[in-house]
Amino acid sequence: MSLAHVLVIGAQAYAGIGLLAGLAFILFGVDRVDPAARGAHAFRPLLLPGFILIWPLAVARWRALAARGADRA
Repeated sequence: MSLAHVLVIGAQAYAGIGLLAGLAFILFGVDRVDPAARGAHAFRPLLLPGFILIWPLAVARWRALAARGADRA
C-alpha cells in the first residue's frame, strides 16, 4: 500500500467522521452552542462543510459547553 493510498484513506475517514459529527451537531447541538440559531433552519446546512473540516475543534467546544451546562444543573 502506497503512502498516497494511506493518505486518501485517512482523509476519507476524517471527512466521514466529520460528516457524522456535523449531522449530529446540526440536528441536536447548534441550538445549545448558539441560542440565536433557534428556528433558523435554513442556514444549518451551510455549516456542514466547515464543520467537516474543523470537527475536532467543534466537538471539543460542544463537549465543553455540555459539561458546563451539566455543572449548572
